[in-house]
Amino acid sequence: MSFGLVPMLSGCITADRPDLGFDIPWKYREAPRVQASPPPSLDWWRGFRSRELTALIEEAQTANFDVAAAVARIVQADAQSKIAGAPLLPSLTYNSSVTRTRASQANGGSGGGSESVAYRMALSASYEIDFWGKNRAASESAQLNAIAVRFDRDVVNLSTIVTVGTAYFLVLSSQEHLKLARQNVAAAERVLTLIKQRQEAGTASDFDVAQQETLVASQRAQIPNIDLVLRQNKNTLALLVGRTPESMQVRGGSLYGMGIPRPGAGLPSELLYQRPDIRAAEALLASSEASVVSARAAFFPSITLTGQYGILSAALKNLFTPQAIFYTIAAQLTQPVFDGWRLEGQLEQAKGRQVELMNVYRKAVVSGFVDVENALIAVADTNQREQLQQQVVNSSRRAFELGETRLREGTVDLVALLVIQQALFTAQDNLIDARLARLQAVLSLYQALGGSWLPRPPAAQAATPQ
Repeated sequence: MSFGLVPMLSGCITADRPDLGFDIPWKYREAPRVQASPPPSLDWWRGFRSRELTALIEEAQTANFDVAAAVARIVQADAQSKIAGAPLLPSLTYNSSVTRTRASQANGGSGGGSESVAYRMALSASYEIDFWGKNRAASESAQLNAIAVRFDRDVVNLSTIVTVGTAYFLVLSSQEHLKLARQNVAAAERVLTLIKQRQEAGTASDFDVAQQETLVASQRAQIPNIDLVLRQNKNTLALLVGRTPESMQVRGGSLYGMGIPRPGAGLPSELLYQRPDIRAAEALLASSEASVVSARAAFFPSITLTGQYGILSAALKNLFTPQAIFYTIAAQLTQPVFDGWRLEGQLEQAKGRQVELMNVYRKAVVSGFVDVENALIAVADTNQREQLQQQVVNSSRRAFELGETRLREGTVDLVALLVIQQALFTAQDNLIDARLARLQAVLSLYQALGGSWLPRPPAAQAATPQ
């Protein structure tokens, strides 16, 4: 696999960016709501402070099937670039042959049955003078397409990283829900024991016992479904890192032990250089522009030079003598006159493709801005949601502890205690979901920003949109 095209051609898609048809904003509207640090680093996933997550992400980048397929598409694009660039160079062919000929004796003529041998060695060359730039434009189009495929690989890689992070967070979330469900069952059973004691003392009815037994059963019934989600997400992680489920071990841990990085959003204009999908759309647009040039140049005359040099002799001993040398030199000019509007159709198709990719590029840019704004909103709001939900849990837990204490003292309303229990269990589940949503929001911000931020090339710095 060759990556030599990237340094050579990166300037082709950064020095002269297409006109978007709209103004790029100076800043993100939601950026002030998020206390941010510098832009993402190359290994931004380490900011979550999980060795297991880091190991899974790094393994996925080398073993994921989608990433491997994207790399294979790069090889194909490079090969196509070589094919498209072949007409820019002369074509050289070597040919050698030995021919033995025997005339028929049945034709009644003289010389029947005689045999002759011809020895031939020749070198043929042909070259099309690319006077109008048709072949050069076609080669440039293929090379730019190879760059776009490389950016597509970055898109797949970033999507894989985010998917691994999401699946891992879901594993942690399921583990937290499973742990909480078992704690809730224990707490509900503890309350059930106290109610049964009150029943024996005549201060609680069968209805009170049945209500609490229903709560215990409902909490216990949640465990299998949580375990199902946990196991399935572990299997999803196995697929993402290219393993079979039986060979995959995910330890997991605490959702609250994860770090929550705060990436900086940077300037909107910088997003044009950092989002791989925008760069891919830009490269495809540049490729389509070169295709238009090639299709337009096909209307002009084609000039081809051909030549042949070799030796030919009827006797092997005379093959390498000066008398056996022969050569031909020819120049050919071909001008399309009428082809049923084939060339015109190809040009219109190329122009239509260019307009299509221009709008694809514009949409990619606007979608990038929208993704960042939405991610910034999610980061700010999920942070606030978790804080508020933590207050709900604290209040519900305190109410439950007071209710359990009064139950032991025999001074609590059992119906009120049942409502308090259900409120606490629901609040704790919602707090786990709020924590998960906050981590996922950070992941979505990294994805919206294009993942890791590489230093921009000097040509790109000079062409920053104003």
